[in-house]
Amino acid sequence: MLKEILSIAGRPGLYKLISYGKNMVIVEGLHDQKRFPAHARDRIVSLGDISIYTQTDEVPLANVFKSTFEKYDGKAVDKEVIKSPQGLRDFMTKVLPDYDQERVHNSDIKKLVTWYNLLVDAGMTDFEIKEEEPSEE
Repeated sequence: MLKEILSIAGRPGLYKLISYGKNMVIVEGLHDQKRFPAHARDRIVSLGDISIYTQTDEVPLANVFKSTFEKYDGKAVDKEVIKSPQGLRDFMTKVLPDYDQERVHNSDIKKLVTWYNLLVDAGMTDFEIKEEEPSEE
Protein backbone atom coordinates (compact mmCIF):
# COMPACT_ATOMS: atom_id res chain seq x y z
CA MET A 1 0.00 0.00 0.00
CA LEU A 2 2.75 2.47 0.85
CA LYS A 3 4.31 2.13 -2.61
CA GLU A 4 1.42 4.10 -4.09
CA ILE A 5 1.38 6.81 -1.40
CA LEU A 6 3.62 9.72 -2.36
CA SER A 7 5.21 12.73 -0.75
CA ILE A 8 5.84 15.68 -3.04
CA ALA A 9 8.45 18.25 -2.00
CA GLY A 10 6.98 21.70 -1.55
CA ARG A 11 3.42 20.42 -1.14
CA PRO A 12 1.82 19.61 2.22
CA GLY A 13 0.26 16.24 2.87
CA LEU A 14 0.37 12.92 1.12
CA TYR A 15 -0.89 11.87 -2.28
CA LYS A 16 -2.19 8.66 -3.79
CA LEU A 17 -0.84 7.60 -7.17
CA ILE A 18 -3.71 7.41 -9.65
CA SER A 19 -2.12 7.09 -13.07
CA TYR A 20 1.06 7.54 -15.07
CA GLY A 21 1.46 10.00 -17.92
CA LYS A 22 4.33 11.11 -20.10
CA ASN A 23 6.88 12.77 -17.78
CA MET A 24 4.28 13.04 -15.01
CA VAL A 25 2.00 11.15 -12.69
CA ILE A 26 -1.59 11.90 -11.75
CA VAL A 27 -2.02 12.08 -7.98
CA GLU A 28 -4.93 12.60 -5.61
CA GLY A 29 -4.56 14.37 -2.26
CA LEU A 30 -5.46 12.21 0.73
CA HIS A 31 -6.79 15.24 2.59
CA ASP A 32 -8.92 16.87 -0.14
CA GLN A 33 -9.30 14.18 -2.87
CA LYS A 34 -8.31 16.72 -5.56
CA ARG A 35 -6.41 15.34 -8.53
CA PHE A 36 -3.57 17.06 -10.34
CA PRO A 37 -0.46 16.19 -12.36
CA ALA A 38 2.91 15.95 -10.62
CA HIS A 39 5.71 16.42 -13.13
CA ALA A 40 9.09 14.77 -13.42
CA ARG A 41 10.77 17.93 -12.09
CA ASP A 42 8.90 17.63 -8.76
CA ARG A 43 10.73 15.67 -6.11
CA ILE A 44 8.36 12.76 -5.59
CA VAL A 45 9.10 10.01 -3.08
CA SER A 46 7.10 6.87 -2.44
CA LEU A 47 6.61 6.10 1.26
CA GLY A 48 7.45 2.49 0.43
CA ASP A 49 11.00 3.58 -0.44
CA ILE A 50 11.71 5.37 2.86
CA SER A 51 13.58 3.75 5.76
CA ILE A 52 14.51 4.88 9.27
CA TYR A 53 18.06 4.49 10.53
CA THR A 54 18.65 2.23 13.53
CA GLN A 55 21.85 1.39 15.39
CA THR A 56 22.39 -1.71 13.25
CA ASP A 57 20.42 -1.36 10.02
CA GLU A 58 17.59 0.51 8.34
CA VAL A 59 13.94 -0.26 9.08
CA PRO A 60 11.30 0.30 6.36
CA LEU A 61 8.81 3.05 7.13
CA ALA A 62 6.01 0.48 6.87
CA ASN A 63 7.42 -1.38 9.89
CA VAL A 64 7.60 1.85 11.90
CA PHE A 65 3.99 2.68 10.96
CA LYS A 66 2.92 -0.86 11.91
CA SER A 67 4.64 -0.53 15.29
CA THR A 68 3.00 2.87 15.83
CA PHE A 69 -0.39 1.42 14.88
CA GLU A 70 0.04 -1.35 17.47
CA LYS A 71 1.34 0.94 20.24
CA TYR A 72 -1.48 3.46 19.75
CA ASP A 73 -4.27 0.87 19.24
CA GLY A 74 -4.95 1.99 15.68
CA LYS A 75 -5.58 5.60 16.66
CA ALA A 76 -3.85 8.78 15.54
CA VAL A 77 -0.91 10.02 17.59
CA ASP A 78 -1.69 13.00 19.85
CA LYS A 79 -0.45 16.23 18.24
CA GLU A 80 1.10 17.26 21.57
CA VAL A 81 3.90 14.81 20.73
CA ILE A 82 5.25 17.03 17.95
CA LYS A 83 5.28 20.21 20.04
CA SER A 84 8.50 19.48 21.90
CA PRO A 85 11.81 17.85 20.96
CA GLN A 86 11.58 15.60 24.01
CA GLY A 87 8.08 14.49 23.04
CA LEU A 88 9.37 13.53 19.59
CA ARG A 89 12.25 11.54 21.07
CA ASP A 90 9.98 9.80 23.58
CA PHE A 91 7.57 8.85 20.78
CA MET A 92 10.38 7.44 18.65
CA THR A 93 11.84 5.47 21.57
CA LYS A 94 8.39 3.97 22.17
CA VAL A 95 7.82 2.80 18.58
CA LEU A 96 11.43 2.05 17.50
CA PRO A 97 13.68 1.75 20.57
CA ASP A 98 16.96 1.27 18.69
CA TYR A 99 16.62 4.19 16.24
CA ASP A 100 19.82 6.12 15.51
CA GLN A 101 19.48 9.31 17.53
CA GLU A 102 22.22 11.08 15.60
CA ARG A 103 20.94 10.42 12.08
CA VAL A 104 17.18 10.63 12.74
CA HIS A 105 16.38 14.31 13.27
CA ASN A 106 13.41 15.86 15.04
CA SER A 107 12.06 17.07 11.69
CA ASP A 108 12.10 13.47 10.43
CA ILE A 109 10.13 12.27 13.45
CA LYS A 110 7.65 15.13 13.09
CA LYS A 111 7.11 14.20 9.44
CA LEU A 112 6.68 10.53 10.39
CA VAL A 113 3.98 11.39 12.97
CA THR A 114 2.21 13.73 10.54
CA TRP A 115 2.22 11.12 7.77
CA TYR A 116 1.01 8.39 10.12
CA ASN A 117 -1.88 10.58 11.29
CA LEU A 118 -2.83 11.42 7.68
CA LEU A 119 -2.89 7.74 6.75
CA VAL A 120 -4.97 6.76 9.79
CA ASP A 121 -7.42 9.62 9.14
CA ALA A 122 -7.75 8.45 5.52
CA GLY A 123 -8.46 4.89 6.69
CA MET A 124 -5.25 3.49 5.20
CA THR A 125 -3.94 1.25 7.92
CA ASP A 126 -2.62 -1.76 6.01
CA PHE A 127 1.09 -1.32 6.70
CA GLU A 128 2.11 -4.85 5.73
CA ILE A 129 5.00 -5.13 3.30
CA LYS A 130 3.93 -7.32 0.43
CA GLU A 131 6.68 -8.95 -1.56
CA GLU A 132 6.14 -8.92 -5.28
CA GLU A 133 5.75 -12.43 -6.61
CA PRO A 134 8.09 -13.30 -9.46
CA SER A 135 6.27 -13.71 -12.74
CA GLU A 136 6.30 -17.15 -14.28
CA GLU A 137 7.80 -17.15 -17.72
